[in-house]
Amino acid sequence: MREQNPSRTINFGQAIVLIVLFAMLLFAIVWSMMAWTSAEDAEMSIHGWIALALGTVFSLVIGCGLMALMFYSNRSGYDDTANTDWRSEKKQPDDELG
Repeated sequence: MREQNPSRTINFGQAIVLIVLFAMLLFAIVWSMMAWTSAEDAEMSIHGWIALALGTVFSLVIGCGLMALMFYSNRSGYDDTANTDWRSEKKQPDDELG
C-alpha cells in the first residue's frame, strides 16, 4: 500500500480558505454579470472600444514587463547583494555606554 504524502492533504483551515476564496470569486462573477446586463441600452462608441483595448494592452505589457524584470533581477544576481539574514545577526552591546 502506498503512503500518502502529508503535504498533499488539505487540512481544515486550508479548506475554509478555499471555500471563502471560491465564494468571493462566485460573488464577483455574479455581480459583474448583473452590472453588465443592467446597462443594456448603453452603447459604447468606437473611442470607448479603442480606450478599452489600449488600457487592456497597456496593463498587460506593464505587468509582463515588471514580472520579466523581477525574474531577470533574481537570476542575474542583483538580488544577492541584499542582506536577507538580518534577523540572525546578534548585535553586540556597546561597552562604552556601560
